[in-house]
Amino acid sequence: MSRQMQQGIQGRDGNGWMRAAPASVSEGRDVAAQIEPVGGAAAKAGATDNATPKAGADSASGFVEFAGVEKSYGGAIFAVRNLDLTVARGEFLTFLGPSGSGKTTTLNMLAGFERPTRGTIRLDGREVDRLPPYERNIGMVFQNYALFPHMTVRDNVGFPLSVRKCPKAEIAARVTRALEMVRLEQFADRRPSQMSGGQQQRVALARALVFEPSLVLMDEPLGALDKKLREHMQIELKQLHDTLGITIIYVTHDQSEALTMSDRVAVFDRGEVAQIGAPDVLYNQPATAFVAGFIGENNALDGVATALGGAYAQVAIAGGATVKARLVGTCESGQEVSLAIRPERLCLLQPDDNAVNKLAGIVSGRIYLGDHARLMIRLNGGDVITIKIEASKGDGSLDLGDGAHVAVTWNDGDLLAFPFTSGG
Repeated sequence: MSRQMQQGIQGRDGNGWMRAAPASVSEGRDVAAQIEPVGGAAAKAGATDNATPKAGADSASGFVEFAGVEKSYGGAIFAVRNLDLTVARGEFLTFLGPSGSGKTTTLNMLAGFERPTRGTIRLDGREVDRLPPYERNIGMVFQNYALFPHMTVRDNVGFPLSVRKCPKAEIAARVTRALEMVRLEQFADRRPSQMSGGQQQRVALARALVFEPSLVLMDEPLGALDKKLREHMQIELKQLHDTLGITIIYVTHDQSEALTMSDRVAVFDRGEVAQIGAPDVLYNQPATAFVAGFIGENNALDGVATALGGAYAQVAIAGGATVKARLVGTCESGQEVSLAIRPERLCLLQPDDNAVNKLAGIVSGRIYLGDHARLMIRLNGGDVITIKIEASKGDGSLDLGDGAHVAVTWNDGDLLAFPFTSGG
């Protein structure tokens, strides 16, 4: 076995210690458990579970539950803190966040590669946080695929079944069905080196699904693919999820990927879930300045609340301008706030046009993106914001040169004000 393959299938035992990959396939039973953990009779029960209609985002069903879960190292460094999270049966939930936010550690605790320092993890009502990976009936798909290079696609997909001594006829039937699900049945006799990155990823997915697990975990599975192929695979994964009704928990730092595929998204920030909800809710109703900045493109400005009125505040920003913003959270007069508004929520004005909400500046740059362009505008106070201009607008907005004097406006409620806290 190549060194690269050994690294690809390296895992952790139930105690969280690193376990080296075996030197040969004949020694690979525990490896199969790490790649696609399965618990014997539990796998057969999983087939019945998968027939259950998709529950969507109804968290009340509680298929996966994290209760007061924390993971610390040395008692002082917390990777995950105070995690209470419920995943519905049949849901596609994505853990989204920057590097070091705790999303992969959370996934590893659910898979059994890490043990929580405190708290409880339940899968279908059963506590699993002290069970080894192979007793959890969970399928795993990794970024590096972890395929055996000397095996055919058919043998790779059938490996989790063969090491558990399933009858050959059953293995053949289930492998064929799994390859048909990912539309690779015609490549059954090829080896991984003869396939593209996207095809290899589908082989890894088929292998994770072949034993009909109750839950599939995916850790940055599309990270190694180019942009076009990654977008294609996002659609395929979503369609496959909708067809099979399986429960998927997906980890990524790519916010567009999370918005494309997920029923709900849990946004992680410094070991905690900053907000969880449907993609459109996170985009349109962010609960914190961090979520507003991490989900989609966003213009951010700093200011001070000078007056409060109901759900809105008057905010003074650099350059002496005062704007009206919708409050998210509680605020006091004189408190610093962070303002956020999406580029597509801004509209251009002539400098002498009147508007309730208005900021003036000059064009400082342009980015052409085919169906639209992004104009960078340096406000009179020195901050630079971006505005989205549709290519089909035809009003001359795209012809504005650097240094052109313009103004921007927006509708009430589109500019959000988040009270500043010491935690950011």
